[in-house]
Formats: sequence, structure tokens, C-alpha cells
Amino acid sequence: MHDISHDPLLKTGLIGSIIAALCCLTPVLAVLLGALGLGWFVGYLDYVLLPVMVIFLGLVGFALWRSARGTRGV
Repeated sequence: MHDISHDPLLKTGLIGSIIAALCCLTPVLAVLLGALGLGWFVGYLDYVLLPVMVIFLGLVGFALWRSARGTRGV
């Protein structure tokens, strides 16, 4: 198995997943949007954040699958 600690695809997927999960599970984004005067957008966050989280988790899965196969092309 290759060293996956330096895989940029895995790091991007993990960081994106964590940010999307924080925005989905906590009212951080709702408070920020309300402070900026964009409170109307809070109702549409589920339509944006859930697909983004799925995409980033898919990116993590792909990076792990790619490293397990040993094909780490740069």
C-alpha cells in the first residue's frame, strides 16, 4: 500500500467533507448568512450542502480506492 498521507485528492476530499458536515449539522452558516443579510438563502442550504457533502465523500472514497489499487498518478 502506498503512503496516502501526501495524497492531495484525499486531503481535499476530507477537508471539503468536514466543512460541509459542519455547515449541515451546525447553525454556523445560518448565522453567517443572517448577519450578511442573506437569511432567505437558509431555506435552500439543504439543496446545496447535502450534494456537496456527497461529492466530497465520494472524492475521499475514490482517493482511498485509488491508493489501494496502487495507481497514484500525478
